[in-house]
Amino acid sequence: MTTLNKKLSIVGAGPGDPELITLKGVKTLQSADVVLYDALANEALLEYVPETAIKVFVGKRAGMHYRQQREINRMIVNYVETCGHVVRLKGGDPYVFGRGHEELEYAAAHGIPTDYVPGISSAMAVPGLGGIPLTKRGINESFWVVTGTLKDHSTAKDLRFAAQSSATAIILMGMKKLPEIVALFEQYRGAEETVAIIQDGSKETERSIVGDLGSVLALQQKEQLTAPAIIVIGEVVKEKGKALGQFLAERALAE
Repeated sequence: MTTLNKKLSIVGAGPGDPELITLKGVKTLQSADVVLYDALANEALLEYVPETAIKVFVGKRAGMHYRQQREINRMIVNYVETCGHVVRLKGGDPYVFGRGHEELEYAAAHGIPTDYVPGISSAMAVPGLGGIPLTKRGINESFWVVTGTLKDHSTAKDLRFAAQSSATAIILMGMKKLPEIVALFEQYRGAEETVAIIQDGSKETERSIVGDLGSVLALQQKEQLTAPAIIVIGEVVKEKGKALGQFLAERALAE
């Protein structure tokens, strides 16, 4: 009789591009008996999962909670007890506004061994992939990663502190609060502060806009960018495309 390997693994799927999962994440998926995966985890990653494994979509997006968190917690425990190794596949990094640690704590409280496999956070990767460095010498000294919306649907208070700083602000889950966020940052940084919005970062469906605080709402309305999207506010946004532009200018002079 085979003894079940009862365990929960919290795995970060990365920002969307299936090639951006870690090697350890792939190996963990290959040993899964059950995979509970989110809306932001690319379904192409399920190709690494054994054919015999159970695959359950438990995606949640703003205003569209397919499965409530309490139900997901109970599912984790039930599947571990009945099937063995459960992999909770979550977009980005599960410990960056992903509630991964809450799920790990719930499982541990029920005596279940747990493991955490970090993922590449969309907050870090998506701006860079779009040509925006989060920090650059002579421009800024730090960056803030802030949620745009709290669980009671109010605007995060830390946004005001971020707005008062000179740091790059990377705002997740903020599209529904975009007018409030823009007004707040414009109050402290002025209408000319640069901003980018990147939807579906790292995926083939990626779309983005770049402007300033005075124009970004009109641009967003025109292009109809929606969640999931990342908002980046700060002078580093001006670096987007600079390297390519400089290269093309130098090549034109050489010719």
